[in-house]
Amino acid sequence: MSGFLRLLRRDLRLALRQGADAAMAVLFFVLCVIMFPFGIGPEPGVLARIAPGVILVAALLASLLSLDRLFQADHEDGSLELLSLSALPMEAVAAAKILAHWLVTGLPLILAAPLLALFLNLPGEGFPILLGTLLLATPLLSLIGGIGAALTLGARRGGVLLPLLVLPLYIPALIFAAAAVDSVLTGHSARPHLLLLSGLLAGALPLSPWAAAAALRAALE
Repeated sequence: MSGFLRLLRRDLRLALRQGADAAMAVLFFVLCVIMFPFGIGPEPGVLARIAPGVILVAALLASLLSLDRLFQADHEDGSLELLSLSALPMEAVAAAKILAHWLVTGLPLILAAPLLALFLNLPGEGFPILLGTLLLATPLLSLIGGIGAALTLGARRGGVLLPLLVLPLYIPALIFAAAAVDSVLTGHSARPHLLLLSGLLAGALPLSPWAAAAALRAALE
């Protein structure tokens, strides 16, 4: 556990020192959302209806921006090989890097979401469930993206291949998260959709680090 925490702190320090990936993800998220009213018009009813889907899709796309660098930098400077030879299991290495990615990318998106929801005229009852779905969906996006980043490590044009690989896997999370918010706005219970989203996250938590570690070992051979 101490090795896991040291690696997590290291990745967080490097990410905060550079700062570009986190700032780029949040800026893309904000710009992507605020462009919709200019494209479809400022009608409050229309904006309120599309607000959950727009915010969730923008968060999904923003989380992709820094995924290709999740393992790439350590692979290029040889740090990943040293980590594979350390006492820390490769599964823990993958889990630490995925957690650092979520803390640097996913958490700022959650913090920015309420202001964007207000900009899109989302009704007040939709705010808590929107934040809840983002708290469940954004870690899931990082976990799935970690597998894709490990599979494309060292591949030619990996940055192009990565979105094609992970975007289809993001669709269930997007469907359940958007349906949960829509259910609340239409007076229905969001519980079934939240349970399904929680089930996906519970399945991804143990499986994603294991799958990413297997892909990393293959890339290092």
